[in-house]
Order: sequence, then structure tokens, then C-alpha cells
Amino acid sequence: MNKYSKLFLLSLVAAQLSAEQILIKGGTIFDGKNEAFIADILIEDGKVAKISSNISARANEIIDASDRIITPGIMAPQTQIGIIEIGAISATKDTSSDIYTIGFSIYDAFNPNSTLVPWNRSNGVTSAISLPDLDYDPLSGLASFFLLDSKLQVNGIKDLAIIGEIGGSTGGSRAESLALLEDLLNFGMSISDEDALSDEELGDLAEDNKIASELDLTPRDTRALYRVFRENLPLLMRVNRASDILKLIEIKKKFNINLIIMDAQEANLVATDLAENNIAVIINPVDNIPDSFDELASNINLAATLESAGVTIMFSESRSHNYHLIRQNAGNAVANGMSYLGAIKGLTSNVASSFGISGRGTIQEGNNADIVIWEGDPLEPSIMPLNVFINGENMDLSSRATSLTKRYTNPSDKPNTYKK
Repeated sequence: MNKYSKLFLLSLVAAQLSAEQILIKGGTIFDGKNEAFIADILIEDGKVAKISSNISARANEIIDASDRIITPGIMAPQTQIGIIEIGAISATKDTSSDIYTIGFSIYDAFNPNSTLVPWNRSNGVTSAISLPDLDYDPLSGLASFFLLDSKLQVNGIKDLAIIGEIGGSTGGSRAESLALLEDLLNFGMSISDEDALSDEELGDLAEDNKIASELDLTPRDTRALYRVFRENLPLLMRVNRASDILKLIEIKKKFNINLIIMDAQEANLVATDLAENNIAVIINPVDNIPDSFDELASNINLAATLESAGVTIMFSESRSHNYHLIRQNAGNAVANGMSYLGAIKGLTSNVASSFGISGRGTIQEGNNADIVIWEGDPLEPSIMPLNVFINGENMDLSSRATSLTKRYTNPSDKPNTYKK
């Protein structure tokens, strides 16, 4: 062996030693795609480097996960994490705009130090899609994706979907809302690549279009409509009534757009139509009691019905501080006929695939290491994570809740008022 070969080998060894490695041994893995299997996981420099039996590596940290369940990090697809702290205090809300409508982006307002971030992370949620308020009819703004790693340098994907709403809860005519949605999409489809090069051109286009002018669309709003057709930006629409869902399916087919439906309380009546048109849904399986005339067909078996038809399912939770309860909701779906693997996918890989988030949602070689090691069944709400990894970093699982627990159960830490 000549000196150059020796230098090359030494450099390889040095590189391996310098790389940050974590080895997880013997866990029961639900990788977000397949049924459970037992294997080791090697994390290197934030990525899943290897999945195999009996991996031997000189890792910086070795974790024994025997008799533990391992899943991808939970991805919450319908939240307001990081853009609202206390709903009753307007100073803590960054969820609406008085100027922008369709093009309103909440991305720059995300607060990585929000108490909701560590609280949901400590319950296994590693990333979230946050939405602005549904203030305008039919389209209200742009949703963004965030990692819940509490880093001041925000790690996420800006403006990955336009949100909107059709139905009785808008307070207006659903016929007008559907007609307006079609007119807006027609306008968006007419915008050329050259038009989108400057805000001035977009502003002139909006002034010349009767609907866009009537709605006072800004260049930001107009550019968002352009992206629906040039970048396949999804429309994330809140809708419940089965007939309204069918109307949205017609619009999807007419304009060949990417459509995702949230809430969807009567989706069981049109499950085959949703599956045939490749439309994913975000549902809360526990929300099965109608609270409007748009939800009369609500059903506890909604998730099972949709899964049986072949619909891609994700889960939501309405309580703003407790989005982590989507795993309990997924558990309720399993209790009422959904498959366990389908529920795990609904918490992980289905979110990534539906919103085009690459490198996350599954545990596979080359993906970012967003991984949770659970003390038991993750669909059981009393079960908590033992370890949460985001980009391969073993995250702090403390939160405001754990700090308060410690404060009021440890006598030495109690304020004087509470000491005997």
C-alpha cells in the first residue's frame, strides 16, 4: 500500500470519527410505510444512515430501544403553532391581515420560542403546518411548514398551500363562494411567467380583471394564484357537506389543480369520488357529532370508511394548545375500524406526501432523522416519548408543563406562599 492509499484510508477513518453518530438498537419500527419490524437505526449527521439488524458502529451515543416502539416524528397538518399563544390576547396572535387575503403569509411571524413548540414536541410532534385564520371567502392566505426544534433560525417551508373555505360556516352564499373560486382560478390560470416577473405587471393585471379589482387583490395575492398553476401549489379547503365536496372535485378536475380537503365531516358519503380523484383529507375522527347542517352525516366510522375506499387520510385536533392529541384521535380511528398502519401513516408519511415535503415522514435511509422512541403504544394518550429526534438531534423534552410540575411538587422550589 503506497502512502497515498494510506492517507486516503486515514482520511476516511477521520471522517467517520468526526461524524456525529447515534445508534438506536433493537426497536420495533413503524417506518411510516410498512408493518412493524425489529431493527437498528444508525443516525449520522442528522440523517438516517442505515437500517439493519445488528449494526456495529463506533457511535457517539447508543440507545437500547428493546421493547420500545419507534415511529417517524408526528407531523401535525392543521395547526396554528408558533403564530398564536393566547387566543384571547390579540398581541399574541399573528393569524390574520387587514391588507392581504390570498397572499397573506404567516411564515415570518413564526415564534420558535412559543410555549406550544416544546409542549407539542414533548408529546412526539416534530413538525407542524400552521395556517392563518379563515377570514376571507373563499381563499384566506398561505399555510407554512415548520420544524419544532426551537431554533431561532427557523427551519421550514414557506407558503406550501393556499387555504380556503366553502360552506355554511362562511356566512354567505355557497353558490357565490364557488363561483368566486372559479373566477379566481381562471384569473390565476391566465397569468403568464412574464407577468409574474414584476409586482407592477401583477398589479396591472389585477386592475384590469373585474373580480381581482373588486377584491382589491395585491401583487402578493395575485402571485399566490399564479403559483397554483405554475408550481402545483395545493388548495387546502375546509368543507363539510357532501354536495360541496363534490363541487370542489368538479373544480379540481376542470382546472387540474392539487386539492386537499380538511374537516370533511360528510366525506363518508363521497369516499369513492375522493379516492378516484386522488384527494387527501384531514379529519378529526373524534368530532363525530353534527354541530351544523353541513355535518348531518358525521360518523364515528369516517376514518375506516375513507381508508377502505383508498383515500389518503391525515388527522387534526381543534384544541389549539394540544395538537399532539391527533395521536389520540388516530387511536380512536383504529378503535372504530381503521388499520393501525393506516393511522401511523396518517400521522406521518401521508402528511409529507400530500404536501410535497421531501425527506421527512418516513424512517428510511437518506431521510432526515425525525424519529420518536415511545415508551409504549403511541396511539395511547398516556404513553409519552422517551426520545424525540429532529434532524438527528436528541431534543430536550422539557416544557412549561414539566417546569410547573417540578415547581409545585418539589418543596425546595416552591414559592414561599406554598411552603408550609
